[in-house]
Amino acid sequence: MKETMEIDSEKAFQRKQSSYNPSDEKFEIRKETYRGQQYSQIYFARLHMLRTILYSLAPNWKPHLPVRTVLGLEEGKECIVVGTLYKHMKLKPSILEEYSKERTVAPLVKVHNFMHTDDYLVLEDESGRVKLSGHALSPPVYVTGVVVALHGKAGPGDFVVEDVLEAGLPPQIETPLKSKEDKYVVFVSGLRVGSGNSNPLQFQLLVDHITGHLGDEKEQGIAAQIVQVVIAGNSFEIPRELLNGQTLASKDQSRLSEPIKELDILLTQIAAGLPVDIMPGLDDPANFSLPQQPLNRCLFPGSSAYNTFRSCTNPHCFDLDNIRFLGTSGQNIDDLEKYSEAKDKLEFMERTLKWRHLAPTAPNTLGCYPFTDMDPFLIESCPHVYFVGNQDKYDSRLITGSEGQMVRLISIPKFCETGVAVVLNMRNLESHALSLGTQLIS
Repeated sequence: MKETMEIDSEKAFQRKQSSYNPSDEKFEIRKETYRGQQYSQIYFARLHMLRTILYSLAPNWKPHLPVRTVLGLEEGKECIVVGTLYKHMKLKPSILEEYSKERTVAPLVKVHNFMHTDDYLVLEDESGRVKLSGHALSPPVYVTGVVVALHGKAGPGDFVVEDVLEAGLPPQIETPLKSKEDKYVVFVSGLRVGSGNSNPLQFQLLVDHITGHLGDEKEQGIAAQIVQVVIAGNSFEIPRELLNGQTLASKDQSRLSEPIKELDILLTQIAAGLPVDIMPGLDDPANFSLPQQPLNRCLFPGSSAYNTFRSCTNPHCFDLDNIRFLGTSGQNIDDLEKYSEAKDKLEFMERTLKWRHLAPTAPNTLGCYPFTDMDPFLIESCPHVYFVGNQDKYDSRLITGSEGQMVRLISIPKFCETGVAVVLNMRNLESHALSLGTQLIS
């Protein structure tokens, strides 16, 4: 669909186009069933895939050392062992604590993080498990579910780690030749239409900017270069007190549907001019566990009438002009923050790429579907752009891999709280914050 924007009936801009190729197949659950499925199977699939990669890297890493299983460790002899980490956490919440006879009146832990100095790591494979020690492996950095190769030697009751090998950034499809023209992708998350923090005027300003109905000729010319909008979760807020299973009065039904109708009106304005992808988030009316399935199109009768409107999964993967985008609505990174430590959210994101896994804490502390024959969160192809929604602030960084991979990391802030969207230039993978204020300056 092409859109022409007119300015004072003098000059018209033609909106630029991009080729779009979705890659969400592995996140789509075709025949959902929970009968007879165990979560151990997703761990086996993860270990099998990542162990194959680590085995291939081991000869160049430590060519003089043999590779052993946990059961095959010999005390005092150096070797390499590959397995899945399990993090024993003293403060990790447990459903069994609700039925424990021993209770304490003092709060055990800060709400946002469950780290403790007594935490330790265990390595596990099909043959057994062994406690890890040594300073080479830092418990605050790792979480349950990460697959690594460890160099060390077995002690009387543990394995003393001397070095750690991670899978590293996966192979990356060849970066397309840099275009001489600018093309922009706009990311926004945490709209929360219908919430007390939501500012309808602020969102309308964003829509007007994207569609080219705001600003002077120069700004509208830039708006014509926007080729894609991505909405990364938590798009509307439904009053929770109404969702109690009781029959709703007509006025309550209106309160329930009003945020959805309001969002659809605004999305229709965007979809009328350019492609828009919407992903579900933690608080949206979608399944709770990852991967979240697309929001039902019947929620958006206006915008879904356009072929430019796409309801997508979370996580979401797609190619624009052969540039690969991969992102989530934030649950994977928020969960990592509860069970490990980093200097910022981008470091958590970088770790998931180096571990080649989007959500290593699933299914241990992050809900996910019990896949039996695969782990869809494995990152098999390195993206050029990796984005995460619903964060506290905008942040961005360009990282490089050992084989020349280049990835733009983007932390997308909650729009309803910050009024900030993120704009990425596909020509050079540079990004910047787009801040929309509604306060009058005296």
